[in-house]
Amino acid sequence: MNKLYKIGELARLANVSPRTVDYYTTLGLILPEKRTGGNYRLYSDETLVRLKRIDELKKAKYSLEEVKEELDQSNSVATDAQVADKIVSLRLHLEQLEREVHQVKPMIARLNPSQARNAFKHLTPHTVACIEALLVLLGKDPMM
Repeated sequence: MNKLYKIGELARLANVSPRTVDYYTTLGLILPEKRTGGNYRLYSDETLVRLKRIDELKKAKYSLEEVKEELDQSNSVATDAQVADKIVSLRLHLEQLEREVHQVKPMIARLNPSQARNAFKHLTPHTVACIEALLVLLGKDPMM
């Protein structure tokens, strides 16, 4: 059986204030599992995990509205048609990336190592990782 927590216990475990738990409940970000005979709200372990996810999203600069959308989206179960649509969308995106790689490939090949390193200095780490992954997929060694 899942352990149930009163607001204060949940707040302490999630490292938030009881007022935050109350506010998130009001916004619908979290919901009590049930109520006691004295009308106290009781929250489950899943709520504790959800509070930690909310904290991660807030640290990533999501607004509370965006947090709610993200949590609602992650809780919804996709239908077969939605999954098929997503696969088609990803396949089309991959084909577009492959076309772009073939356009950029000659330019990359003409760069000497010092030029490549200099170019990489102006890119975000995420972009560099994507470029290096594409180079590996093309059978070339990463430039850095």
